[in-house]
Amino acid sequence: MNPTDRPRRLRADGVRSLVSETSLSASDLIAPVFVDATTDERVPIPSMPGHERVPVSEAVARVEEILDTGVESVVVFGIPESKDSDGSRAYAEDGVVQRAIRDISAETDAYVIADTCFCEYTDHGHCGVLAPDARAGEGLTVDNDPTLDLLAKTAISQADAGADMIAPSSMTDGMVGAIREGLDSAGHEDIPIMSYAVKYESAFYGPFRDAADGAPSFGDRRHYQMDPANRREALREARLDVEQGADALMVKPALPYLDIVREVRDSFEHPVAAYNVSGEYAMLHAASEKGWLDLEATALESLVSIKRAGADLILTYFAESVAERL
Repeated sequence: MNPTDRPRRLRADGVRSLVSETSLSASDLIAPVFVDATTDERVPIPSMPGHERVPVSEAVARVEEILDTGVESVVVFGIPESKDSDGSRAYAEDGVVQRAIRDISAETDAYVIADTCFCEYTDHGHCGVLAPDARAGEGLTVDNDPTLDLLAKTAISQADAGADMIAPSSMTDGMVGAIREGLDSAGHEDIPIMSYAVKYESAFYGPFRDAADGAPSFGDRRHYQMDPANRREALREARLDVEQGADALMVKPALPYLDIVREVRDSFEHPVAAYNVSGEYAMLHAASEKGWLDLEATALESLVSIKRAGADLILTYFAESVAERL
C-alpha cells in the first residue's frame, strides 16, 4: 500500500524554505572582540583560527570589520597591561575594556556588550578575590560576597564608558542583584544585564583561556561554575538571576547543553542567549583542517541547532563567517 502521508512533498526546492521552522539571521549573532593592552599590533590566536587580539588603537577597526558582515552586536573582552590579586584593572577608569568601549561607542553603531568578570585581570586567574577555603581545610577559593562589590564597581565603570549591556560571567552568587543595585544607584537604570546564568565548569573553554590569558594559576573553577551533570540546578540558577533583575539569560557552553537551552527557554519568558564557546569552534576547525568535515556547513548547522533549541541570541566565534553566508 502506498503511503498517504508523505513528508517529502514539503522538502522540494521552492517549498522547503517556506516551511522551514527555524531561521537564523546575522542580527541573532554576537561577535567577540579581544582587546589587548599589552600589544601595539594584532596578534593571531593559534587555537582559534581567524581570531586575533587587537590593541586598543585597533578596536574600532576590528568592530567595523564585524559590522560589515551584517553582525550588529559585539562583546568586548580585555587583556590588561597588569594584573593583581583583586583584578583592579577590571574596574579602572582607564582599563583596557573601558578605553575600547569609549572608542567603539563613539565611532561605530555597534551594540556593545561588556563581559564583566575578573579571570583576565587577577594574577591567580580566578573569577574574584580569594580567601581560605574552610570547606577543604586548606587552600584558597573565591570569596563570594567581597567579589560582589567589585563586580558592581566594574559594571558601573563599563556603563560609564558607554557599554549598552552588562554581561556578568563569574557565577558569583548574588551577582545580578549587586550589579543591578550598583547600576541603578549610578544612574544606569536603562542598562540591561545579560547574565551568564547557567555556566558550566566545562572542558570546552581551553582556547578562550589562551585568547584572554585567563587560565587559573592553580586548581579549577568547580566551586563556582556548575557541574556538567546537573540539569535542575540550571533552572535554580536562572530563576535566582531573574528574581534579581536579569534582563536576558545566558547558557554556556551551547552545543553540549542544548537540553539546558530548551529547559531555560520553556521555563522563562526572558530572552535566552547561548555561548557557542571556543572549544566548539576550535574542534570544527581542526576537523576541517583534517578534511573530515565541511567547515561552513557544520558551523551553520551548529548555529541552527542552537537556535532550534530555543536560543534567541548566539554568542559565537563563527559570527562573521556565518553572517556573510546568510
